[in-house]
Amino acid sequence: MKIGYRFKDDNILKRALTHSSKSELNYERLEFLGDSILDFVVGEYFFKNCSDDEGKLTVLRSHYVSENYLATIFDKLDIEKDVILGKSYQGAISKAVKGDIVEALIGAIYIDAGENGLKEVDKFIEKHFDLKNYKNIVDDNYKSKLQELVQGNFKCKMQYVTEPTNDGFISSFYMDEDKISSGAGKSKIEAEQSAAKKAIDKLFLIGK
Repeated sequence: MKIGYRFKDDNILKRALTHSSKSELNYERLEFLGDSILDFVVGEYFFKNCSDDEGKLTVLRSHYVSENYLATIFDKLDIEKDVILGKSYQGAISKAVKGDIVEALIGAIYIDAGENGLKEVDKFIEKHFDLKNYKNIVDDNYKSKLQELVQGNFKCKMQYVTEPTNDGFISSFYMDEDKISSGAGKSKIEAEQSAAKKAIDKLFLIGK
């Protein structure tokens, strides 16, 4: 493993790597804690090191705490062989589980390090999350980004209503009954991505 932190209590590390298919003593509670700590540490970093407005900071934080990004951290840590799965878990480890385990490891480090917990989590995130290179982020999957942002900031239903036109498609994005944005494209996916991008601009950037 390439975690970069030496655990005093190996049982905490073991629990952070144990899936619910294996035992009731699994990573889920640690993942709950780690999720909150990760949001705070990443948010604090951008508050201190990025002069952009709140909407942009929200987008940046969303990128670094997303399931996709956490899955890349999992792979970089080289811990797949250390994950403890039950016989009922079939197939490769999913992105969702990878992300959960990274968050569980953050929670485990925080608990194991005691009064130095936040300091050690800061070190772990600084070592593995590459926050300094945030300006190089290229993320054009606006639908995925919008979903993460809305789920993290609102309690509502989301849907796209997409219809064909003479030269392609037009898509409208709704939160509950409210139409937030519309976008056009030559394909259904392109139209929905366009609508998602406009929704992000409207909800999280403009006027912030």
